[in-house]
Amino acid sequence: MPLRNFSLVEERLAKYQGHFFGSTSGVPPKEETKDLQKGKADEISEPLGQLVQEEEREKGRVGFPLYWKYLTTAYGGALVPFILLAQFLFQILLIGSNYWMTWATPVSKNVKPVVSGYTIIVVYVALAVGSYFCILARVTLLATSGFKTATLLFNKMHSCIFRAPMSFFDSTPSGRILSRASADQRAVDMGIPSQVGAVAFSMIKLLGTIAVMSQVAWQLFILFIPLIAACIWYQQYYIPCARELSRMTGVCKAPVIQHFAETISGSITIRSFDKQSRFQETNMKLLDAYSRLRFHYAGAIEWLCFRLDMLSSIVFAFSLFFLISFPRGIDPAIAGLAVIYGLNLNSLLVELIWNICNMENKIISVERILQYMSIPSEPPLVIEENQPDHSWPSHGEIDIDNLQVRYAPHMPLVLRGLTCTFPGGKKTGIVGRTGSGKSTLIQTLFRIVDPAAGQIVIDGINISLIGVHDLRSRLSIIPQDPTMFEGTVRSNLDPLEEYTDEQIWEALDKCQLGDEVRKKEKKLDSTVTENGENWSMGQRQMVCLGRVLLKKSKVLVLDEATASVDTATDNLIQHTIRQHFSNCTVITIAHRITSVLDSDMVLLLGHGLIEEYDNPTRLLENKTSSFAQLVAEYSARSNSSIEKFTTLNYKAL
Repeated sequence: MPLRNFSLVEERLAKYQGHFFGSTSGVPPKEETKDLQKGKADEISEPLGQLVQEEEREKGRVGFPLYWKYLTTAYGGALVPFILLAQFLFQILLIGSNYWMTWATPVSKNVKPVVSGYTIIVVYVALAVGSYFCILARVTLLATSGFKTATLLFNKMHSCIFRAPMSFFDSTPSGRILSRASADQRAVDMGIPSQVGAVAFSMIKLLGTIAVMSQVAWQLFILFIPLIAACIWYQQYYIPCARELSRMTGVCKAPVIQHFAETISGSITIRSFDKQSRFQETNMKLLDAYSRLRFHYAGAIEWLCFRLDMLSSIVFAFSLFFLISFPRGIDPAIAGLAVIYGLNLNSLLVELIWNICNMENKIISVERILQYMSIPSEPPLVIEENQPDHSWPSHGEIDIDNLQVRYAPHMPLVLRGLTCTFPGGKKTGIVGRTGSGKSTLIQTLFRIVDPAAGQIVIDGINISLIGVHDLRSRLSIIPQDPTMFEGTVRSNLDPLEEYTDEQIWEALDKCQLGDEVRKKEKKLDSTVTENGENWSMGQRQMVCLGRVLLKKSKVLVLDEATASVDTATDNLIQHTIRQHFSNCTVITIAHRITSVLDSDMVLLLGHGLIEEYDNPTRLLENKTSSFAQLVAEYSARSNSSIEKFTTLNYKAL
């Protein structure tokens, strides 16, 4: 591939990238926006921007600070001088052993040996043993340094990801994270340490080869100067193309991983709607776009290697010509040694340039990992000077003052100045149409999203002034999608091992799961598979209820907790909450409107504003109220569904 056309290639690939990679899951842009925003889009009444942004990538040459950061990550770079020293000693001993054999071995039978055969063997073995220990030291130190560096970068990246705010995960598809944690981390684990070492070792070997050849005839330096200059020129000409191709390859690998993961997780749905061909077509487009970059990358490598091979062959041919043309005063044995080293000059030169270029291409993986080491972090877990009392919250009163929330600076407000009070020890229901801001209010309460303006005060403490751990550990929530982790019943109810078995059994009995667990052979140590697949949806929701029963928080949030369960389980959850959380502040986001009719207060949201906030009985008495109309619509839909179901069954009979 002619490198002068790279700008055209990059421009063309950028078009493909904008078409395919802006949609990381491979679905058309409109559908992708719905899927990726997952609940955030329905919170925004007038979406002005896209939540998921195109993946950023660095441009231009890789600077020395990046190499320095990598070299000094492990032990402050203290092992690097020892690694280079071991390689220098090895190269000296290697050249010394070859020179020793050349000097000490007689040219023919008629020539008397300079030293005895025993001495030749002893010295040669000593040099070989010394070389062995140098290689052992070099490999050990390099492996130690590389392993330590990879471990530190991996742990730091994962720590930053785990502490990242929820907005990061909203705007970053999982494929981008997986790409850095797999492909880039593999390069840091296996490729970069050996590549950085290979550059240093190749350079030392090349210097040794030039020194040996120059020992015979210093005139060979005349050939090496233009050779080195030409190699540097080729390397500088090749590396911008290869570097950008490597970065683009890393960027376009994420959509392939993302689409593959989404296809696997949604395979049942895809087959149900007979959309296999659509996903196969999208997968092929993403793979073609990725393979296109890999092809150009491989072509650029071949372009460089061909020219370096030709250049080295020409220089070696001239070197041989000079050695043959020189006077007879040159020792034939030394000249032969120089020729042998000269034969390796070709491969050494190609190896050095190739290692330098490959190192710069692979070091981009460190660059990409460092990007995720600098992502913004959540607020501190604990703020020592603002730690609340252990009894907080004791009453559970929640004051909301002019609360304004948006998911990103470039996006519109979702909550537009809410002001209200949730009385302590009372049950408050939050209702509203899709996109009204119900879930956003709860996310702000847990500081998953920080407000753009306004504040939330719980029992006199502004939640924005305390650590997120202090806040979240004092609140409880039963989410719409219950979560169980692989392990045991005990570890899912009490992951931090804070409660006794008696307390756990008491919580299980309260949520009507005690008998079910007792039937199992291992009782509390019964196995729970990944995502709780061996438990039904209703049982998983009851396990979540058991967690909050153990925790005994003063504030409980039900984020449409009964939306995915049957009516019987819904009634059981509501009964348990009424019985055991009568003195707690209970905030319910309702999926079934009947779930909030027994609440003390009902908050009706619309387009991020408070439309109504009053006792549900008074709101229902006012037939013109929005809440009364919402209940009437729900009742009409329910009756219509029952009539339609009855009609279909009657026709079937």
